[in-house]
Amino acid sequence: MNFLLTILLAVQMLAAIGMIGLILVQHGKGADMGAAFGSGSSGSLFGASGSANFLSRTTGVLAAVFFVCTLALAYFNSARPTSSGSVLERAASSVPAPELAASGAVPAPVAPAVAASGAGQIPTK
Repeated sequence: MNFLLTILLAVQMLAAIGMIGLILVQHGKGADMGAAFGSGSSGSLFGASGSANFLSRTTGVLAAVFFVCTLALAYFNSARPTSSGSVLERAASSVPAPELAASGAVPAPVAPAVAASGAGQIPTK
């Protein structure tokens, strides 16, 4: 399971880096006027508008891959047990419930760390 999560995370990061690169390479809408008057990338490998279509389609595919990886990682993370393995959570759950007094009154809860160390208690003279 950890191997699958590692692969998904690697694919997501590669898709994000690829999207960043492709978005930075693309021209804005104002750059199309230069290509219409003879300058720009009209003589390039993809033609005047071919590179824009290729780059935008590739960016769209990478965005879809990124979205699917994000959903898969969120699903697998929610399927894990909710225990975080924190020492504080384990200490709080292992403390036994205080015994009820003979009068039936419930004593005030005391944090285990404060009661064990004596910190927070008012010294008496």
